[in-house]
Amino acid sequence: MVQKIKISSIKKVKDFFIGIYHWFWAFFSSLIYRSSSKDLILIGVTGTSGKSTTVELIYQILKEAGYRTAFFSSIWEVVNEERKKNLYQMTMPGRGILQKFLKKAKKAGCQYAIIEVTSEGILQHRHRFLNFNVAVFLNLHKEHIERHGSFENYKKAKGKLFKSTKEIHILNYDDENINYFLQFPANKKYLFGVEKKYTQEKNQQDNIEFVRAEKIEIKENGSSFLVGNTLFNIHLPGSFNIYNSLAAICVGLSQNISFEVCKLALEKTKKIPGRMEVVIEKPFKVIVDLAHTPHALEEVYKLISQDKTSSGRIIGVFGSAGGGRDKWKRPEMAKVVAKYVDFAIICNEDPYDENPDEILNNIEDGFKEVGFKNYKKIKDRKKAIRESLKIAQDGDIVVITGKGSEPWLSVNSKKTIYWDEPGIIKKIYAELKSTKGKI
Repeated sequence: MVQKIKISSIKKVKDFFIGIYHWFWAFFSSLIYRSSSKDLILIGVTGTSGKSTTVELIYQILKEAGYRTAFFSSIWEVVNEERKKNLYQMTMPGRGILQKFLKKAKKAGCQYAIIEVTSEGILQHRHRFLNFNVAVFLNLHKEHIERHGSFENYKKAKGKLFKSTKEIHILNYDDENINYFLQFPANKKYLFGVEKKYTQEKNQQDNIEFVRAEKIEIKENGSSFLVGNTLFNIHLPGSFNIYNSLAAICVGLSQNISFEVCKLALEKTKKIPGRMEVVIEKPFKVIVDLAHTPHALEEVYKLISQDKTSSGRIIGVFGSAGGGRDKWKRPEMAKVVAKYVDFAIICNEDPYDENPDEILNNIEDGFKEVGFKNYKKIKDRKKAIRESLKIAQDGDIVVITGKGSEPWLSVNSKKTIYWDEPGIIKKIYAELKSTKGKI
């Protein structure tokens, strides 16, 4: 007992000094780069899933409205029309990278900048000394529990963005955590949703606007929905992309951009790399998605099952990150996959410094718990992808999740390799096709 208390005390002291280290990095970076965010309208987007897509949609709306805009997401670093991949292995990097990016945006004449805001970034004070004008909340699901200690702490970390943003809050009214995020004061709030209707309470100030999607039609390659008198026809599939679109529309409205301009921008957006990306269309379909939580996996497989028109099989390829990250979710992800697939392959995602065999065994426990037996364990991710393409037949759908468009794979704590999942899939497919004559 005494030893446990001692270890706990040492950890608290260590965390305290690590916190100071990151705070000073944020402080001195703001001095070096002269707090460039003060000269921009800065938008922060947070949530468990959908951040990268929403950032891209907001960018497209602002661009359509004629504004010079920059954004930093887990996929891209963009200043006006100049795009380059985010190769930092972090969605929200520290050590002055964001301040440097904002200075570059300011120098390029940008009026707006959009940043994905993560709970890890907030823990490490990377949001400090960034002057956010707009904060966007998409959703909250169980994730990063080991890192934060509890779901409540994870939620509080997200809340710090809204506590520090005083001007505009944009919030998903359908999310079960909405009341927590509503408590933070702002000059103006935009609520968006599909399921619930919002009624202004008498004791509330008249600073809340509600945007609701109605007459929703989910299609194979997108969705249509009505907001006010404007009909939106988006090309991004799934109900989750309706929410992402509504969040982006609310940002547009908050900047006095019309529904018509929002509609033009959203309807021009055909796809987001690594998000429900169809890599191969025929003779079987191969889809890549970032989904790396049970909830996100459920959404992906639910959509694919609804859109499935052939009698072909669904083959799932997936893994789970190592480094002690959310061990609880490994068997839960297997249970989700077992509900939808005809065959599954468990493989590496990002093992980091954890034994990859142990991670695969943790996932396998979920299959065993529900009695699912149609699966293989292939540790090497490239070999797992190859196997999925070898066994796929005409009309099948191969769903490869966990990496999306991430440009790296952390083999262990010391080795990271460049990773282009769609490119790898196309290359393996071409090799198999040339070997077999046809697939």
